[in-house]
Amino acid sequence: MNFSGRNAIVTGASRGIGRACALKLAKLGANVGLNFRSNKDEALEVVSEIEAAGQRALLLQGDVADQSFVEGMVAQTAEEFGSVDLYVSNAAYSDRERMIDADMDGFRRTIDVSMWGAFYGVRAAAQQMVKQGNGGAITVVSSPHAVIPIPTAMAYNMAKAAIDHMVRTAAIELAEHRVRANLVHPGWIDTPGERKFFSEEDIAKGAAKLPWGRMGTSEEIAKAIVFTLSEDADYMTGSTLTIDGGVSLPWWSNRDSGKM
Repeated sequence: MNFSGRNAIVTGASRGIGRACALKLAKLGANVGLNFRSNKDEALEVVSEIEAAGQRALLLQGDVADQSFVEGMVAQTAEEFGSVDLYVSNAAYSDRERMIDADMDGFRRTIDVSMWGAFYGVRAAAQQMVKQGNGGAITVVSSPHAVIPIPTAMAYNMAKAAIDHMVRTAAIELAEHRVRANLVHPGWIDTPGERKFFSEEDIAKGAAKLPWGRMGTSEEIAKAIVFTLSEDADYMTGSTLTIDGGVSLPWWSNRDSGKM
């Protein structure tokens, strides 16, 4: 895979999956616009690594839940780099509470970032790609939460289910413009964000119970995302690539596994 001469935007790029994706794209020749909201020191570290790889980096600090910011972010990247050819919607937010007890501010924040933020980015990037007339590729990081009703995560489940249908609809609307849109479903990935919900002990115990016996890594997911953006995936649009270590399988029903 070679992204020389291609320009990308990755949201939520200061840490975790977004960081790994931005670095992978840069190592394969792309210039990268790095969106982040609050982790500036970590975002600057990513910039340094991208520049060390010989590519250009652009800091895009702001909240993807703000439509005007997202549209400006895409316009700024196109102006600085000359085009926006690749877009990765990765930024997300989630609180964990049962629906009947949920703080509605957090519930709405989850929807605003994880659903509306994804939509704003896909729409703005698609508009820019259509305007350029050279096609493009968009990948949205969704989740098995889109199809598995995981308790205490109703807002996140709703948001991910919505963006799955959003991407499939975008794919068919954009096909005539040679803009591809795809989804990636990571499973339980070892990222800083997981520490919001679980202790290290909980993570270790939970990971051991997964079908594959461990959590996934950001780098594993980045490889999948980058593939969906590449010319190797030219015949792939409206598709969902699942990399979840078997989480989406009915592993809980395997009575011989000793994990019941």
